Amino acid sequence: MIAGTARGFRDILPQEALARERITNEVRECFSAHGYLPVETPLLEDRAALERGGRLKDSPFQLFDTDGTLLVLRPDLTLPVARLVAGRVDAGSLPARFRYAAPVVREEPSLRGQPRQFTQLGVELVGTDGAAAEVEVVDLLAEVLAKLGVPDWRVVFGSVTPLTALLANCAPSPDFRERVLALVHDSDLVSLDELVDATPTLKPSAVRALHAIPRMHGGLEVIDKIDALLAEADVSVAERGCQELRALVAKLGDLFDDGRASFDFSIINSFDYYTGIIFKAYSEGIAGSLASGGRYDAVLANLGRPGLAACGFALSLERLQEVLGEPGDSGVVTPGVRVGSRPLRIAVPKGSLFKDTLRVLEAVGLPTEELADPGRKLIISAGDVEYVIVRAQDAPAFVGHGGADCGICGKDSLIEAGLDLLQLVDLRYGGCRFVVAEPAANAGQAERNYRWRGTVRVATKYPRITQQYYDRIGQQVDILTLHGNIELGPIVGMTDRIVDITATGTTLRENDLVIVDDVMECTARFFAGPAAYRCDKRIRDLAARLAEVSATTKEA
Repeated sequence: MIAGTARGFRDILPQEALARERITNEVRECFSAHGYLPVETPLLEDRAALERGGRLKDSPFQLFDTDGTLLVLRPDLTLPVARLVAGRVDAGSLPARFRYAAPVVREEPSLRGQPRQFTQLGVELVGTDGAAAEVEVVDLLAEVLAKLGVPDWRVVFGSVTPLTALLANCAPSPDFRERVLALVHDSDLVSLDELVDATPTLKPSAVRALHAIPRMHGGLEVIDKIDALLAEADVSVAERGCQELRALVAKLGDLFDDGRASFDFSIINSFDYYTGIIFKAYSEGIAGSLASGGRYDAVLANLGRPGLAACGFALSLERLQEVLGEPGDSGVVTPGVRVGSRPLRIAVPKGSLFKDTLRVLEAVGLPTEELADPGRKLIISAGDVEYVIVRAQDAPAFVGHGGADCGICGKDSLIEAGLDLLQLVDLRYGGCRFVVAEPAANAGQAERNYRWRGTVRVATKYPRITQQYYDRIGQQVDILTLHGNIELGPIVGMTDRIVDITATGTTLRENDLVIVDDVMECTARFFAGPAAYRCDKRIRDLAARLAEVSATTKEA
């Protein structure tokens, strides 16, 4: 029997521990030189206390105290430090500059096999002028990245203010506002477009702004474009947040002039957490951000300390190791290859989506001669492009974990993967629909079973889509995940119904199954990894060209 560690946790041997210590010490020295003092917060937190500050993601690491209090292993350090400030730091001690280097524990359900414990190196600045705080912490982040020698680093900025101001002005209902924010938070810009286009009460100026703002990317000119869009939508100058963004650029001009900083409003997420500027730091060649942070005044207000400006960021020690090539004994990591110096890597789905994918790639001017007949090759090199040929269901995993920069697959595959990916263009092919079906001879049986059992039993290859559907209609469901011939589930009595894809309905009819409800329609989508999208102009250009081809297809 092997005496191993729990899933997602690992031992760190001396050589790697020394590398981590060196990186941590360099970061700590930089923080300390700017007056940031160390604080430590408990590993276990009262979940209810943290949630008063902001939304807390569900965590598998929870337990009850002897008095019944629900405790959680801290998933980040900003909320605990904010709690500390709200309860322990008096007005006379402000502004407060705190730093920390500590582990956090969290898990994304879709990322099994990935680490569940991370070390954050971060700072929080509370109680000074908000604009000055933003400039100070961004300058500090830039200094740390330069001191460590992080290759090709850049800081990407967004802001929640323009979108929330627009919605306050134009949203026809609170539900519409929440749906828009949820879609932007999930980086699903395609479904955002569909929702906006399907809302007839929106003014054309609001429609244009809602389509454009989450896709805005660039320098100072982006602020001017957003300002103009919001002016057309009758959002007042004071509400737009553009003046604050211009002031930020003026004070961080060197970063923008050197190409180290840019805007990208696709990062405007966590609306109940951040209240202004949001930023992330990237290094080309790795799939995730090195650091993330922003302005979060609302957190302190929620914790009973209104009127205090707060801004900070946290670096990932593990990702710094990855980009600096210092893994120590636990593995071999090489520094990321500069994205612009290698071919753009596109995940291409084989199977039913392949023919149309080949057509649209050719239509946007990419070389496809060898891709048209790949034989048994898994990677096709074609000048400035590399095609990675994968199953459509696997395309999100390849992009999400850095095996490709962008890709194409069905909407269903993106939902089932549940990864942090930017959904950019509806390509309008590969159309199918998801349905609920049952044996014709069993009409009414599922409802009767639900009345006495309190749940519906469903067979499917798509558990996430199925769960979302039953959550939407307000029924409890027991999902039996099968990998083929799911029609057999209700036929042999294992389940009441199925949720599956249908194009013509032939298989359902031949097995005496009838459709009882529609779940969703599905087409192919072009998507990208957030880091690749924000660092590589080629992906944004490709998305724009694909959108033009898709629009032409729609008109035809």
